[in-house]
Amino acid sequence: MRRSRTLEKIRAGEVVRTCNLGHFIPEYVHQAAAAGYDCIWLDLEHRTMDNREVQSLLTHFHLADIDCMLRAPTLEKTGLYRYLEDGASGLLIPHVSTVEKAEALVQAVKFPPLGDRGIDGVGLDAGYGTPDVVEFTTAANEETFLVVQIETPEAVANVEAIAAVEGVAGLFVGPGDLGLRLRHDTSGLTLELAIELVAQAAAKHGKAWGIPVAAPESLIWYRDMGAQLLVHGGDFMALKNMLDSSGAAFDALEKV
Repeated sequence: MRRSRTLEKIRAGEVVRTCNLGHFIPEYVHQAAAAGYDCIWLDLEHRTMDNREVQSLLTHFHLADIDCMLRAPTLEKTGLYRYLEDGASGLLIPHVSTVEKAEALVQAVKFPPLGDRGIDGVGLDAGYGTPDVVEFTTAANEETFLVVQIETPEAVANVEAIAAVEGVAGLFVGPGDLGLRLRHDTSGLTLELAIELVAQAAAKHGKAWGIPVAAPESLIWYRDMGAQLLVHGGDFMALKNMLDSSGAAFDALEKV
């Protein structure tokens, strides 16, 4: 069972260097590892890949020794733990607003006695072998992680109870969805206060928390608030920035 670099950093109280990937670009996985990243957030909520593409990418994650935090497009139990069997280090689940949903997710992705995940033992996570059941299931529970997204006012209201759920490793603020919903909320809750409440709940229950960060200077701000799962950088912005820069070079050429 491969160790999780993400959990290693969390347990040491350090920031997990995370970037985003939404397309089938195997070389990106290796480039991110070479750049010092610990984890890649693979987004399958807003992007799509077929199962064979996902399996291929996850093999590259293992070759590069970098974690995959896969944002799953399903809540179906076997669909979730198949991603772990195929080699994902952890799962990021969007729109977790209740304790009941968090508990159901733990049941789906953790082996007994913590959850009710089914065992196969011949996937990439098990080295395509048939390992000792106790050794493998114990290691899988310890070295895979479940992160739930806080993206609604209801989730913020329940965040302490969600953070207390055993088997939930972290809370992840979705500022886009949460900010959108807060515009239509009459409670007076702001995005800034919501983030503070998530940080407080995570600290109280000894869980990690995180957020995507666009501006480099914001990394320090959120780190000082206790965030460990900081996502900065991704394939979409890298391509856009490269093309913007290259396009500007052509613009300059036309002026000469």
